[in-house]
Amino acid sequence: MTKKRQREQRRAVAKLGRISIIAGLVLAIGLMPVVVVAGLAMKAGADGFTSLPDNFTLPQVPEASTLYASDGRTVIATFGDQYRINTESDDISDNLKQAIVAAEDSRFYEHNGIDSKGILRALVSNFSSGEVSEGASTITMQYVRQVLAYTASNPEEAAAAIETTPDRKIREMRYALAVERNMTKDEILTNYLNTVYFGHGAYGVGSASVIYFGKKAADLDVNEAATLAGLVQSPSEYDPISGDAAAAKNRRDYVLARMVDVGSATAADAAAIRKEELPLNPGRLPGQSSGADRSEYGFFADYFEHWWSQQTRFGESVQDRLALLNGGGFEIISSLDVDLQQAAEDAIAAQQSKESPYALGSVVVEPKTGQIKVMAVNRTYSPNTDDNIGDNYPNTTNPLLSGGSDFHGYQAGSTFKLFTMIAALEDDMKLDTSIYSPHQYQSKYVGGGATSSCGIYWCPSNDNPSMTGTHNMWGAFGRSVNTYFVQLEERVGADAAVRVAEEMGLDWSTDVDQNQAANAADWGSFTLGVASVTPLEMAAAYATLAADGLYAEPTPIAELRDVTGAEVQLTVETERVLDKEVARAAVDAARCTTGYGAAKGSCSGGTATQLAGMVGGPVAGKTGTTDSNSTAWFTGFTPNLAVASFMADPDNPNNFLMDGLTVMPTNVSGQILAAGWRADSSGEFSPPDRLVGNGYGPTNGPGQGQDDSPGENPGDDPSLPGEEPDPEDPGIPTEPGDPGDPTDPGETPGDGSFGLFGRVAAVPDPGRRH
Repeated sequence: MTKKRQREQRRAVAKLGRISIIAGLVLAIGLMPVVVVAGLAMKAGADGFTSLPDNFTLPQVPEASTLYASDGRTVIATFGDQYRINTESDDISDNLKQAIVAAEDSRFYEHNGIDSKGILRALVSNFSSGEVSEGASTITMQYVRQVLAYTASNPEEAAAAIETTPDRKIREMRYALAVERNMTKDEILTNYLNTVYFGHGAYGVGSASVIYFGKKAADLDVNEAATLAGLVQSPSEYDPISGDAAAAKNRRDYVLARMVDVGSATAADAAAIRKEELPLNPGRLPGQSSGADRSEYGFFADYFEHWWSQQTRFGESVQDRLALLNGGGFEIISSLDVDLQQAAEDAIAAQQSKESPYALGSVVVEPKTGQIKVMAVNRTYSPNTDDNIGDNYPNTTNPLLSGGSDFHGYQAGSTFKLFTMIAALEDDMKLDTSIYSPHQYQSKYVGGGATSSCGIYWCPSNDNPSMTGTHNMWGAFGRSVNTYFVQLEERVGADAAVRVAEEMGLDWSTDVDQNQAANAADWGSFTLGVASVTPLEMAAAYATLAADGLYAEPTPIAELRDVTGAEVQLTVETERVLDKEVARAAVDAARCTTGYGAAKGSCSGGTATQLAGMVGGPVAGKTGTTDSNSTAWFTGFTPNLAVASFMADPDNPNNFLMDGLTVMPTNVSGQILAAGWRADSSGEFSPPDRLVGNGYGPTNGPGQGQDDSPGENPGDDPSLPGEEPDPEDPGIPTEPGDPGDPTDPGETPGDGSFGLFGRVAAVPDPGRRH
């Protein structure tokens, strides 16, 4: 600091002493006690009085974090307790700088933080009016007040920073003098304009320019600048959008008059502008759907915020992590693919409206990276639910796709057969393992009810008697033969199947499931999907197969940059949970479901054979329905994407899906995977080199229909090695129809047959999980 400026600050302090005499007189009549203790400055000395304490810091301006789509351009959401766009001095219009100085502190460039003339003027004005009608805070003092509020460690300190007391006013004056010794005028004005509240949720000129005028701060004209400058005195009262527009116009005209007084505007220009209306072009305030820019992104934005709150790298507590997100000014490139998201939204809308009580939703995860590409459901992310309609439609904030808090997901039916099959493959059982599978089977597990019990034992059934016969893994998985997989589970142990599911990312969130998992060896019904899971969990689990056994923790983020633009390194949480050959063998069986055809064996039909034609490339997966069709699923994958789609009534699990509805998750999944395959048609499934057994030769090529001739498909021949057939069981019907033709009513495999006219109905059986 120059000696000249030091002398000026000492004179300013000396003037405060003289002012204190007048202030004492004012205090005697109770008009303006704020400055009565200013004379205390004389006791401390000029240098000591103008020193900043150690605990006074000039904080980085809190700035909202922005979440972009994977393209790096589309704004998904904005997160911030205060909506801000931090703006450099060169990016702020001179019109606004001149307007704010004219309105708030016309001697800003002349004083040293305290405007003694302004204080005298305020004293005289307040003395004449008999009330405190004019303040004496400079822009520097107002900035100090904002710093103290921002750096408050608790609500009490924040309140003390803005309370109207002599102590607070003197502290502001002292700190203002110190700030002026450490910062240039332009730095003070820029920081002030970046922190001051302009109303309507806009903190700082960068956000205010967008909210009120839909433009950048650099482009503000005189009319717009005067309007914004007029809002600072009383942002709520003068808010021209949701407050008093007439008052805002009067306040703008006052600012124009002040600009004329100080010479920053001509009288003619000001007179012309006063005839104009307020130049409003309001933008929408971000943060109305969990920060989401569109309600369609609300579920993803909500999950992202929850994910961020669980990352210990961002702070010791949840509160610390969210505070960093809301004020850290991060630029976040998310994993969300807006084109694929739109394809999912369109596919869902074509199947089910938002007003339906049934929720139809999909999650898409990228294998190897775990990046979440889609979160779509036929709901609007909004807390404005209509009690006359239901808790979860058409609006909801419940995490229907990701789960959390008290929302645990849905039973997933026969999609769980995958975990039993993998456990068997890990136990060195081969894909050609043949087991005779009667229509109903008495298991070794205790339990069951209604038609699913045989005395004390659980006796599950297939969906249709036509499935009776000897099956191998290719055919049993493709057609979803319940009694095959219950027997397979008995051989490997239910606890082994549960362990596989846990290694592939499933987490038991209900008390019932946790208790069952604690006694997993007795959890016989596990293989038929009685546990509650979320679409996100299932998509990530099935993505493990497409990644040759590598499980990737789901993540909503691809790239992260801090407020300075520096990249923050992210770690992709991956783990090899399956041997590569085990994963490839499971994929080979899962190809039977979709009609794509196994590479090393013969499929005997599938429950979603239409998918191979829909996708137009490699596709595998599994359908799933639960007792009485309370929930329907499809979970599957191409080499590049894994999808999990479900349909259920989240408010009433007893609102069973009617005929024709259970196919909807399969249809939606097919359209999503088809859109993904059109965008990236690279890759192919690698066939297994072992765990095949003798095999039966690939009798059907990729994308072709299934060949079920007895001579080429011994898996359906009960005379082949395996368990002895039950002589009282009717066995395979004489004319079961062609399992490869999904329109043939003769084929009603375990997950339902999805033909041109919807699912072929079967009599509900509580013991059947399809």
